[in-house]
Amino acid sequence: MTPDQLPTPPTPTLAVTLGDPVGIGPEITARTLADPAITALGRGLAVGDAAVLRRAVDICGLDVRVHAVGSPAEARYEPGTIDVLDLAIAPADLPWGKVDALAGRSAVAAIEAATRAALAGEVDGVVTSPINKEAIWAAGSQHLGHTEMLGELTGAAHFDTMFVVRGLKIFFTTRHLSLRKALDQITEERVAASIRHALTALRVFGHDEPRLAVAAINPHGGEGGHFGDEEITVLRPAVEKAASEGHGVVGPVPADSVFHQGLEGRFDGVLSHFHDQGHIPAKTVDFDGTVSVTVGLPILRTSVDHGTAFDIAGTGRASHGTMAAAFRAAADFSRFTDRIRATYGTAGA
Repeated sequence: MTPDQLPTPPTPTLAVTLGDPVGIGPEITARTLADPAITALGRGLAVGDAAVLRRAVDICGLDVRVHAVGSPAEARYEPGTIDVLDLAIAPADLPWGKVDALAGRSAVAAIEAATRAALAGEVDGVVTSPINKEAIWAAGSQHLGHTEMLGELTGAAHFDTMFVVRGLKIFFTTRHLSLRKALDQITEERVAASIRHALTALRVFGHDEPRLAVAAINPHGGEGGHFGDEEITVLRPAVEKAASEGHGVVGPVPADSVFHQGLEGRFDGVLSHFHDQGHIPAKTVDFDGTVSVTVGLPILRTSVDHGTAFDIAGTGRASHGTMAAAFRAAADFSRFTDRIRATYGTAGA
């Protein structure tokens, strides 16, 4: 069965965090949840401060009212209204585009509240707006970012980032490391583990017989070792081991063609090996349409893949294209909620 053949679930309820109150998160959330074409796909419950959301609605010139609630059960999801789970932390007069500990505390609290609701089954998934790392650190958080925070909140043993762009799913052996450090950490064992995690994620998200391509690292796939031998000593052994176990894994495929082949439908997923190797093709093909999904958590979480854009925050100019794409993806992926819980709910595999 392919993802398109799965039955369509009831209209999902999605918690949408406002992110940093003085970044563009409140604006792109307001625009997304005020768009009837988007909310026809799922009921959106904003999570954050009602005062902050009202300010964003005014800045964007939206003809909607904000309905503050104390729990997801109180939301009405009425036309012309945005329901918000009101945390009442950040006021409406915080300066735009400035690192602020109170804003950081609000952003962290929104993530915590949305995660609790998802774990309790009160919402079907979480869609996150961007946060500012300096702000959450100023608020006392020790986490490097969203993903690490969600991992701790859900008790996940292992979690990964999966990009989705035009149906292709892109995975990463390493991510937030310098290129030099990333290359040092790309070992046969790590690649083999990344292959396993990628295959699991592909199955969870509807590909019962997944086809995964492993990208090469060096130009032209190393040219038989003349341009580097990682393909021979690291990548090929990991691929061959997975293939010998009956998995649909091929590679290493030169990185200048593997993503094109994936977008053409030859593969369901591509395992890239460092941050920019996967980010550049995805964002070049469709910047606004590239969605980040955290796999390994016992809940569904999608996210925009950009920052707080402090330079334009408060101007009403921020495009909500990426947030709309993340919301649409979460609404679509909500059909896999049972698989997500069954697979990642106990072991975080």
